Amino acid sequence: MPKLKDIAKIIRSKNAGPFEITMDIIFQSDEAYRRVLDSGVLNRELISRLYRIEPDKIITLCGYDAARAIKITLPRSRRQGSVGETDMHAAQQHVPLMEIEIPS
Repeated sequence: MPKLKDIAKIIRSKNAGPFEITMDIIFQSDEAYRRVLDSGVLNRELISRLYRIEPDKIITLCGYDAARAIKITLPRSRRQGSVGETDMHAAQQHVPLMEIEIPS
């Protein structure tokens, strides 16, 4: 099975303020976007496992058809810049998404 990193054009994460991070999965084509979105693989249960948070704590998990994109917004485990916080810009938080297998 192909992985999300093989289908998506861009997978990125970024700072969304001192209390949240956001991740964008952007696709080159409508076909690739619909394939991933319609597969149902990217769901609250999976994101919850990958990021070790309760499913009801996920702020956003939705598709945006006009941009061929899926957005995920999560609360930070620690406030941005606080003691023990390890990724101030949230630039590495997308990595677990890359290995998700997408059914044909």
